[in-house]
Amino acid sequence: MAVVLVLRARGLGDLLTAVPALRALRRARPRDHIALAAPLRLEPIVDLIASIDEMVPTADPESMRWDGEPPALAVNLHSGGAEGIVELAKTNPARILTYRNPAFPHLDGPDWQHDMHDVDRWCHLLESGGITADRRNLGLVPPVATTSHRDCVAVHVGAGSPARRWPPERFAAVVRHLLVQGREVVLTGDEFDREIALSIAARAGLPAQQVLAGRQSLLEVAATVAEAALVVCGDTGVAHLATAFGTRTVLLFGPTPPSRGGPPPHLLNRHVVLWTGRTGDHHGETTDPGLLEIGVDEVVEAVDKQLSKRTWPGAAVDRRRSAFRRVG
Repeated sequence: MAVVLVLRARGLGDLLTAVPALRALRRARPRDHIALAAPLRLEPIVDLIASIDEMVPTADPESMRWDGEPPALAVNLHSGGAEGIVELAKTNPARILTYRNPAFPHLDGPDWQHDMHDVDRWCHLLESGGITADRRNLGLVPPVATTSHRDCVAVHVGAGSPARRWPPERFAAVVRHLLVQGREVVLTGDEFDREIALSIAARAGLPAQQVLAGRQSLLEVAATVAEAALVVCGDTGVAHLATAFGTRTVLLFGPTPPSRGGPPPHLLNRHVVLWTGRTGDHHGETTDPGLLEIGVDEVVEAVDKQLSKRTWPGAAVDRRRSAFRRVG
């Protein structure tokens, strides 16, 4: 049995944008053993993808350890940099499928395009290697919730960097509005988000038991997102989970443009993406100035419209008729 080794040692959202590519590999090589090198904490979500035979726990490319036979194919879904190619080359694969990198002139591949949507990026890579990929194949089967919050509004307060964190007092104002409307609200996040989630709950008058941040496993977070009526969050992995489950969202983007990591265009009828059009440092240590330009009123308006209609025509279209709604 031939082995296919795939490197995607990144976060939740990054994994979910690679789902169509992973499923394309499965369809193209149904009898091969597909191993995915990715962070172990993502294993519950990998199981939902149903295309991977083995997880290789890998926090970053340099920590990848492959003890199996040399792969027939190694696929670099990590980045356009050299680090992924270096580590995959150590496994002595018969072939490496990767974006072109000047450090490896002997390896052919397409040129890296910075402005390409991540779903397109990885599907394009496979297609360059002769593997057909369906960009629409993003959906996941929802896990079963141990504690149900069906039809709640899930407000996810966390983000991968301070630059992508909308201010807590603004989240609190949105939560207060939802409570006045009689909506059940839960605050989600990981253990590092719990303190800030509790402060948001206190500001908004939300009971502490509705703060799920730090109390749920990743699979439980996924189940909450899947059964929610609406998810409100920034540019996070939870936004990609909502897309995968078909849950409606209000997404606050900045500093990365949604054209690179937001919901794909064919799914925008279920999502409102707020973005001021400003880009900046994705890993910045303070909230992105463009994200700060998104006000509470804009978010409340978007939330109300999402909750009032099953389908809101033009929900994610701005006045310039682009794919996303610009604010400010």
